[in-house]
Amino acid sequence: MADGTRRERGLEMIKRVYGDDVAPPPEGNVFTDIMLEQVFAEVWSRDVMSVRDRRLLLMGIIAEKGEGMVFGIQVKAALKNGELEPEEVRELMLMIAQYSGYPRAAALLGIVEEKIAEVAKEREGE
Repeated sequence: MADGTRRERGLEMIKRVYGDDVAPPPEGNVFTDIMLEQVFAEVWSRDVMSVRDRRLLLMGIIAEKGEGMVFGIQVKAALKNGELEPEEVRELMLMIAQYSGYPRAAALLGIVEEKIAEVAKEREGE
């Protein structure tokens, strides 16, 4: 059974981490309830590391796993939240290429540029 207080903290944090680009999951699914209560209410909300630092770490892990769609979500959120600038994301790709390999990084480059362009277009429309 979901803990309402933890769920609310989790909902607040998922909104902070992803804005309106990721819809908060409805209550009642054990997987998403636990995700909100643990990952977002307890881990992302800790103040030992910043959201930006957590995101950079997560982006490295996701890149290593080759999860392009999820990597794109992180890139867009980092740009929209002002955690990273386009040049910093491109620099991150250089690090990923060195430590995860050029094929892995090359597969993500198009996604990175697509998300940079999306955020720039959204900002023009504001």
